[in-house]
Amino acid sequence: METSKKISSFLILFTAAFLFVLAGCQAQQKSAKTDLKSDSDSQQDTAVSKRFQGADSGSQTAVDAAIKLAQEYAELSERMTQLQKKNQELVLENARLKDHIAVLEPKLQQATKELDESNDLLIQMRIELNNWKTDILGFRDEIRQADKAQLQTLLKILEVLGGEIKLSSEQSLDVNSVPESE
Repeated sequence: METSKKISSFLILFTAAFLFVLAGCQAQQKSAKTDLKSDSDSQQDTAVSKRFQGADSGSQTAVDAAIKLAQEYAELSERMTQLQKKNQELVLENARLKDHIAVLEPKLQQATKELDESNDLLIQMRIELNNWKTDILGFRDEIRQADKAQLQTLLKILEVLGGEIKLSSEQSLDVNSVPESE
Protein backbone atom coordinates (compact mmCIF):
# COMPACT_ATOMS: atom_id res chain seq x y z
CA MET A 1 0.00 0.00 0.00
CA GLU A 2 2.82 2.32 0.87
CA THR A 3 4.52 1.88 -2.49
CA SER A 4 1.31 2.48 -4.43
CA LYS A 5 0.88 5.84 -2.63
CA LYS A 6 4.43 6.80 -3.55
CA ILE A 7 3.90 5.81 -7.17
CA SER A 8 0.59 7.68 -7.42
CA SER A 9 2.06 10.84 -5.84
CA PHE A 10 5.02 10.59 -8.22
CA LEU A 11 2.70 10.29 -11.22
CA ILE A 12 0.69 13.29 -10.09
CA LEU A 13 3.82 15.40 -9.67
CA PHE A 14 5.18 14.24 -13.02
CA THR A 15 1.89 15.02 -14.78
CA ALA A 16 1.73 18.48 -13.19
CA ALA A 17 5.31 19.25 -14.23
CA PHE A 18 4.61 18.06 -17.76
CA LEU A 19 1.53 20.29 -18.01
CA PHE A 20 3.47 23.33 -16.78
CA VAL A 21 6.22 22.73 -19.32
CA LEU A 22 3.72 22.21 -22.11
CA ALA A 23 1.81 25.36 -21.18
CA GLY A 24 5.04 27.40 -21.11
CA CYS A 25 6.07 26.20 -24.58
CA GLN A 26 2.70 27.09 -26.06
CA ALA A 27 2.84 30.59 -24.59
CA GLN A 28 6.23 31.22 -26.19
CA GLN A 29 5.10 29.89 -29.56
CA LYS A 30 2.11 32.19 -29.62
CA SER A 31 4.23 35.27 -28.89
CA ALA A 32 6.71 34.29 -31.60
CA LYS A 33 3.90 33.92 -34.12
CA THR A 34 2.55 37.36 -33.30
CA ASP A 35 6.01 38.92 -33.71
CA LEU A 36 6.45 37.32 -37.11
CA LYS A 37 3.01 38.34 -38.20
CA SER A 38 3.57 41.99 -37.27
CA ASP A 39 6.94 42.10 -39.13
CA SER A 40 5.54 40.55 -42.29
CA ASP A 41 2.53 42.92 -42.22
CA SER A 42 4.75 45.99 -42.04
CA GLN A 43 6.95 44.71 -44.87
CA GLN A 44 3.94 44.08 -47.09
CA ASP A 45 2.56 47.54 -46.39
CA THR A 46 5.80 49.26 -47.41
CA ALA A 47 6.12 47.10 -50.53
CA VAL A 48 2.57 47.91 -51.61
CA SER A 49 3.04 51.62 -51.04
CA LYS A 50 6.29 51.68 -53.02
CA ARG A 51 4.74 49.80 -55.90
CA PHE A 52 2.15 52.47 -56.51
CA GLN A 53 4.40 55.43 -55.75
CA GLY A 54 6.89 54.42 -58.46
CA ALA A 55 4.32 54.41 -61.23
CA ASP A 56 2.98 57.85 -60.36
CA SER A 57 6.37 59.58 -60.03
CA GLY A 58 7.42 58.83 -63.61
CA SER A 59 9.99 56.16 -62.86
CA GLN A 60 12.03 54.40 -65.53
CA THR A 61 10.31 52.58 -68.27
CA ALA A 62 11.40 49.16 -69.38
CA VAL A 63 13.36 50.69 -72.27
CA ASP A 64 15.18 53.10 -69.96
CA ALA A 65 16.00 50.30 -67.55
CA ALA A 66 17.25 48.15 -70.44
CA ILE A 67 19.43 51.01 -71.72
CA LYS A 68 20.82 51.61 -68.26
CA LEU A 69 21.55 47.91 -67.78
CA ALA A 70 23.18 47.77 -71.23
CA GLN A 71 25.42 50.71 -70.29
CA GLU A 72 26.36 49.07 -67.00
CA TYR A 73 27.04 45.83 -68.87
CA ALA A 74 29.29 47.66 -71.34
CA GLU A 75 31.19 49.37 -68.50
CA LEU A 76 31.58 46.11 -66.62
CA SER A 77 32.66 44.31 -69.80
CA GLU A 78 35.28 47.00 -70.45
CA ARG A 79 36.49 46.76 -66.87
CA MET A 80 36.60 42.97 -67.13
CA THR A 81 38.73 43.15 -70.29
CA GLN A 82 41.08 45.61 -68.58
CA LEU A 83 41.38 43.34 -65.55
CA GLN A 84 41.95 40.31 -67.77
CA LYS A 85 44.67 42.22 -69.65
CA LYS A 86 46.28 43.26 -66.37
CA ASN A 87 46.00 39.68 -65.10
CA GLN A 88 47.69 38.40 -68.27
CA GLU A 89 50.49 40.95 -67.84
CA LEU A 90 50.96 39.88 -64.23
CA VAL A 91 51.04 36.21 -65.26
CA LEU A 92 53.71 36.97 -67.87
CA GLU A 93 55.75 39.02 -65.40
CA ASN A 94 55.43 36.25 -62.83
CA ALA A 95 56.69 33.68 -65.35
CA ARG A 96 59.58 35.97 -66.29
CA LEU A 97 60.51 36.43 -62.63
CA LYS A 98 60.34 32.67 -62.03
CA ASP A 99 62.73 32.14 -64.95
CA HIS A 100 65.03 34.81 -63.55
CA ILE A 101 64.93 33.14 -60.14
CA ALA A 102 65.74 29.79 -61.73
CA VAL A 103 68.84 31.37 -63.33
CA LEU A 104 69.94 33.19 -60.17
CA GLU A 105 69.37 30.34 -57.70
CA PRO A 106 72.46 28.29 -58.73
CA LYS A 107 74.56 31.46 -58.75
CA LEU A 108 73.40 32.24 -55.23
CA GLN A 109 74.23 28.74 -54.05
CA GLN A 110 77.69 28.98 -55.65
CA ALA A 111 78.33 32.39 -54.09
CA THR A 112 77.21 31.09 -50.69
CA LYS A 113 79.53 28.11 -51.02
CA GLU A 114 82.46 30.36 -52.00
CA LEU A 115 81.75 32.72 -49.11
CA ASP A 116 81.70 29.83 -46.65
CA GLU A 117 85.01 28.55 -48.01
CA SER A 118 86.52 32.04 -47.89
CA ASN A 119 85.31 32.49 -44.33
CA ASP A 120 86.90 29.20 -43.29
CA LEU A 121 90.14 30.19 -45.04
CA LEU A 122 90.17 33.56 -43.26
CA ILE A 123 89.64 31.87 -39.92
CA GLN A 124 92.55 29.51 -40.60
CA MET A 125 94.75 32.42 -41.71
CA ARG A 126 93.87 34.34 -38.55
CA ILE A 127 94.83 31.35 -36.41
CA GLU A 128 98.13 30.97 -38.30
CA LEU A 129 98.84 34.71 -37.94
CA ASN A 130 98.23 34.56 -34.20
CA ASN A 131 100.53 31.54 -33.93
CA TRP A 132 103.19 33.36 -35.97
CA LYS A 133 102.93 36.44 -33.73
CA THR A 134 103.31 34.26 -30.67
CA ASP A 135 106.35 32.56 -32.19
CA ILE A 136 107.96 35.89 -33.16
CA LEU A 137 107.36 37.42 -29.74
CA GLY A 138 108.72 34.30 -28.11
CA PHE A 139 111.75 34.43 -30.40
CA ARG A 140 112.31 38.09 -29.43
CA ASP A 141 112.33 37.13 -25.78
CA GLU A 142 114.79 34.34 -26.52
CA ILE A 143 117.04 36.76 -28.44
CA ARG A 144 116.91 39.26 -25.56
CA GLN A 145 117.76 36.58 -23.05
CA ALA A 146 120.63 35.38 -25.25
CA ASP A 147 121.94 38.95 -25.64
CA LYS A 148 121.61 39.46 -21.91
CA ALA A 149 123.52 36.28 -21.17
CA GLN A 150 126.19 37.30 -23.70
CA LEU A 151 126.57 40.74 -22.09
CA GLN A 152 126.82 39.21 -18.63
CA THR A 153 129.48 36.85 -19.87
CA LEU A 154 131.43 39.71 -21.48
CA LEU A 155 131.24 41.69 -18.22
CA LYS A 156 132.57 38.71 -16.27
CA ILE A 157 135.40 38.26 -18.78
CA LEU A 158 136.32 41.93 -18.47
CA GLU A 159 136.31 41.65 -14.67
CA VAL A 160 138.49 38.55 -14.80
CA LEU A 161 140.93 40.25 -17.14
CA GLY A 162 141.09 43.18 -14.78
CA GLY A 163 139.39 45.75 -16.86
CA GLU A 164 137.35 48.58 -15.53
CA ILE A 165 133.73 48.79 -16.34
CA LYS A 166 132.44 52.28 -16.92
CA LEU A 167 128.70 52.56 -17.12
CA SER A 168 127.15 55.64 -18.62
CA SER A 169 124.53 57.59 -16.69
CA GLU A 170 121.73 56.12 -18.81
CA GLN A 171 122.65 52.57 -17.92
CA SER A 172 121.94 51.19 -14.52
CA LEU A 173 124.40 49.22 -12.44
CA ASP A 174 122.06 46.26 -12.47
CA VAL A 175 123.44 43.64 -14.80
CA ASN A 176 120.04 42.04 -15.28
CA SER A 177 118.58 45.08 -17.02
CA VAL A 178 119.38 45.36 -20.70
CA PRO A 179 118.06 48.27 -22.75
CA GLU A 180 115.36 47.17 -25.14
CA SER A 181 115.66 48.22 -28.74
CA GLU A 182 112.88 47.59 -31.17
